[in-house]
Amino acid sequence: MYGGGFATVPAYLADVFGTRMVGAIHGRVLTAWSVAGVLGPVLVNYIREYQIDHGVARADAYSVTMYILAGLLVLGFICNWLVKPVASKHYMSPAELAAGQQAADSAIRQSERSPAADVRGLPQWWPLPAAWTAVSIPLGWGVWVTLERAVLLFR
Repeated sequence: MYGGGFATVPAYLADVFGTRMVGAIHGRVLTAWSVAGVLGPVLVNYIREYQIDHGVARADAYSVTMYILAGLLVLGFICNWLVKPVASKHYMSPAELAAGQQAADSAIRQSERSPAADVRGLPQWWPLPAAWTAVSIPLGWGVWVTLERAVLLFR
């Protein structure tokens, strides 16, 4: 499911919205997909616990949940069916595309000529070590805890 989605969503977005903005739209689609990936199981668990708390047998606790999820799938299908391609009046003309490409090329050339510092005078390379430090601390802690527990298992 996920591999098929990751393979087909960019092509679908290009067909519906055009290739120029696929990157920006694709980010929003992945964000929505991530939110659904978190909220979906939370919704299923909440409904199941609610039913069990109100006397539904554990074996039957998922029956209503599946109907609700089937309804959400139908709703998603209808929403997808209602999406229409962007009207041609919103398309960029070849002149606008060329002007945008020229502006992007100019900005790239300008950034290559300017010194490597941002507005505060900090070098532009500083975010990379800061990001790796922010990632390495919790990652290192997780590896340490995992190794500690692995040692306990193998004693």
